[in-house]
Amino acid sequence: MSMPRLSQLLSVRSGLALCAGLALASAGWARQAPDTAGTPTVGSPNTVTAAPPVPRPSTTPCTVPLFTNFMFADFNPKTFSYTPPAACPGPWAAVVLELDLSIDAGNQFDRTAQIALGHVNIYYGTTAEPSSSFGPSWHVERNLTDYSALFTSPQTGDVNLGNLVNSQFTSVLTGSATLQFYPTSAAAPATRTADAVLPLSNAPGGAVLLASTTDTLAPSLNLPTNIERVFLDVIAQSQHDDEFWYTCVPDGVASELESCGGTAFRETEITIDGKAAGVAPVRPWIFTGGLDPDLWAPLPGVQTLDFAPFRVDLTPFASVLNDGNPHQVGVSVFNSNNYFLVTGTLLLFLDAGSPQVTGAVTTNTLGAEPHPFIKTTQKKSADGTLHAVVTTTSRRAYSISGFVNTSHGRVVTTLNDVINFSSTEQFVVGPAAFVQNITQDTLASTQTTTRAGGAPVVAERFFDYPLTVDIGVPFNSDGSGQQTVVIQQTFMNNGSLTGNGSQVFDAVTDTVSSRDTLLFNAQGQITADQGRKSSARFFSQSTDGMCFSRALASFKGLLTAVTDGKGCPGGMNTF
Repeated sequence: MSMPRLSQLLSVRSGLALCAGLALASAGWARQAPDTAGTPTVGSPNTVTAAPPVPRPSTTPCTVPLFTNFMFADFNPKTFSYTPPAACPGPWAAVVLELDLSIDAGNQFDRTAQIALGHVNIYYGTTAEPSSSFGPSWHVERNLTDYSALFTSPQTGDVNLGNLVNSQFTSVLTGSATLQFYPTSAAAPATRTADAVLPLSNAPGGAVLLASTTDTLAPSLNLPTNIERVFLDVIAQSQHDDEFWYTCVPDGVASELESCGGTAFRETEITIDGKAAGVAPVRPWIFTGGLDPDLWAPLPGVQTLDFAPFRVDLTPFASVLNDGNPHQVGVSVFNSNNYFLVTGTLLLFLDAGSPQVTGAVTTNTLGAEPHPFIKTTQKKSADGTLHAVVTTTSRRAYSISGFVNTSHGRVVTTLNDVINFSSTEQFVVGPAAFVQNITQDTLASTQTTTRAGGAPVVAERFFDYPLTVDIGVPFNSDGSGQQTVVIQQTFMNNGSLTGNGSQVFDAVTDTVSSRDTLLFNAQGQITADQGRKSSARFFSQSTDGMCFSRALASFKGLLTAVTDGKGCPGGMNTF
């Protein structure tokens, strides 16, 4: 934990040390009634999120089990075998992963969970924490239709869910996972998906450790020579000293501000053969042991149980990758300060009509690394209390353009991307109190213009990751006191596609707010818990009429309200 006094309190409280793009919907898919069968139970302490199930076609799926009732009580990855469904040969209208996890009542960290098939990461998230009297269970769904090419052949998979079980950490995790394959129909045809899906790592689960800025995941790849479009899905998970990177400050003031070092700025850098090729923001995911475990029961933070990858468009570099030579596609984390776990997955779209696709990169204004601006102001009052403000900002605006000469003509792709980061941290550090109030925001916009002889097609996407964290720890003269933590997280993802005289759009907003106050005595022992409450709301809509809205509320660890359909036409969820 970044603040020694807060860390000490939390370790006493929990008995633990702190832990280690919505796709545009396809027309003709099923319009489902409100999700009454899956509506969370008011009064329950079970882990739940406001997120909807993955939209499904109306065809009957074939279900392929990946693993059943795997028990996780050590740090050995577990393997499974996969065989494509004979009764549902591809192409498919949709492929959906369903994962069910549970943890025994007792004492346990939150844990990182990864699933890979053929070394390609197909799930990445963290787990819920139990209480001494209750072990939660939860359900996760992920749309893997874009990865359809991965599922066409038999292969081995693995699950990496390390979990320490002993006399102190007593809870075992159990999990099962299936893939559901939906056949096509006239109303739900197959969509164009990548012809090849390739991992950047062969590590169990797919993630590798990047301890510092200079560490890079950059395998040498022998790729096809007829790549027309290429994308990279990236997940960068903060761990260990970097778990609470959003609370960090410059090294020179970390000690006096009782915080972690390395600054409050991180960013994922993408390279091809060592040259800058793209950027992905690092998201401030908070795990269920984060800051105060009681904040996240029963409502975990945004995407805590299921990290969404950030997709980077590398299409302007297709001609470089097509030259028949090995190439390194690299991922690193700027300011990684021990450490990040990172996965990368390449999606290649090939030109079936040409064995060799030529072209060139014509513009690339992306710099090799960001240059964040950091300002610190400090003053001390007469009693020695330190008042400080640390501001950190970064702006990346760049254009990348390239073309490929395909069997159906020249295709020009131009990216205009902007990433703005800002963080303001206000501190009060003194004998009577510790306060750290954080306001952070990461705004990322991408505009991709594709020209293939006719009118251009423009795809735009806007992401926003605002985070506020207010931590207050007033102390009494005898050393007793209280700790209050108030957090609000939001994930926004809005997109549009304009071309051929029409426009389609989709929009997602996912928000979680939580607060808790812990009272402690002069020995640092927690004596009471006050005002614990949280709320969550997920809202999504798209051009074709799909709309989902769910709001949840909890108090003292129990779900108190579920509101569905607010803001959707007729007050009904349709998805």
